[in-house]
Amino acid sequence: MDVQDAPFRPRFARLVTLGLVVVVLVLTALLIVALPNAEPLDRAGFALVGVLIAWFCWRQATVRAVPDEDGLTVRNLMITTRLTWPEIVSVRFGSGRPWVQLDLADGDTLAVMGIQSADGAYAQTEARRLATLVALHTTTAQDD
Repeated sequence: MDVQDAPFRPRFARLVTLGLVVVVLVLTALLIVALPNAEPLDRAGFALVGVLIAWFCWRQATVRAVPDEDGLTVRNLMITTRLTWPEIVSVRFGSGRPWVQLDLADGDTLAVMGIQSADGAYAQTEARRLATLVALHTTTAQDD
């Protein structure tokens, strides 16, 4: 895999949320064990809440954008979107944005949570790499 085709993934948020998955599951298990007089439904409720929190953190940890020859697959917190390169008009980042935003040909926008401002200079580099990929894949014969 070429470096340009590597997936876009956040660093800081990924580490934090993966750590939280472990902490939440361990604390949930300890809480269930530490409540010897709890009813089975109470224990099940605690387990369900712990698993839901861990699942949410896992989803946050696995956000990404994966480029290929035909386009970009953006997996955000809840929705995965497949875009072809011509659908992407521009890449915007900065000015207080928490993550990269794509301007689409249909006038809509799409957040790319795989490139997050919390990653600082790394995020800036990744945003430029994505903008470069968009430019490379949307060049027409008239542009040459």
